Amino acid sequence: MWINTLNPVLLSLGPLEIRWYGISYVLGFFLTIWWMQYMRKKRELNLSKDEVWDFGFWILVGIIIGSRLFEVFWEPGYYFSNPLRFFYIWQGGMSFHGGFVGTLVAVYLYSKKKKLNIAKVFDILAVPTILGLGLGRIANFINGELWGRPFNGSWCVVFPQKDNLCRHPSVLYEAGKRFLIFGWLLFLALKNKFKPGFIALNFVLWEGLGRFIVDFYRDENVFYFGNLFTMGQILSSFMVIIATFLLFKNYSKEWKKIF
Repeated sequence: MWINTLNPVLLSLGPLEIRWYGISYVLGFFLTIWWMQYMRKKRELNLSKDEVWDFGFWILVGIIIGSRLFEVFWEPGYYFSNPLRFFYIWQGGMSFHGGFVGTLVAVYLYSKKKKLNIAKVFDILAVPTILGLGLGRIANFINGELWGRPFNGSWCVVFPQKDNLCRHPSVLYEAGKRFLIFGWLLFLALKNKFKPGFIALNFVLWEGLGRFIVDFYRDENVFYFGNLFTMGQILSSFMVIIATFLLFKNYSKEWKKIF
C-alpha cells in the first residue's frame, strides 16, 4: 500500500503556480515540435521550420478546446456553476476523446490549408502524441485524480483527495499502456515505409483497446448498457472497430513489412 501525498504544484511564485500537469502539456508540445522537425529534415513532412511551429500551435489549441468541451459535456453542472473553470486547464480535467477529436480537426484543417497528405501527417503525429498522453497520465497521478476501484493488493494506492480506501492506480496502468504503444509506434516509424495511415491506425487501435481494458479498473460513477461499460469504453470500442476494419480492408499487406 502507498499513500499518494504528491504535491501537484512544482513551484509557487506568489499567485503563479507551476504545476506538473501544465509541465506535461508543455513537454508534450515540445516533443511534438522536435519530432516534426526531425521528420521535416528527413523530407517526410513538407513544411518549413517556422511552419512546423505554426502547426504545433494549431494542434495544441485543438487538444485544449476539444478536451475541455468534452469535459463540459460530461460535467455541465460543475463548469456552468463557474464558467471560469473552463480555463483552469492546469488543474486537470482534460478528456482524452475530446482531445483526440480536437487534434483530428486541427490536423485536417491545417493539412488542407498546406495541401499535405493528411494520412501521412497523422502517422507522423501519432508517435509524439501517444508519448505526450502517457506523460499526461503521470501528471494525473501526481494530481491525485482518476483513481481506480477499491483493491487490496500490495501495489494499491490511497488517494486522500477521494477517501481512505486503497485503490488500483489505474491512471498508472493507463500511462504504462501508452508508453508501450509509444515504443511500438516508434518501432514502426523507424522500421520501414508503410502506406500512409498505417501507423495512425495502429495508434487508434491499441489506444482504444487499452483504454477499454483499463477502464475496468477505473472508478466511474456513470455506466451504460446495464451498468457494464463506461462512456470511455463505449467511445473506445468505436475506435477499435473502425481501426480494425480499416486496417484489414486497406492495410493487410503492411503487416508483412514489419518482421
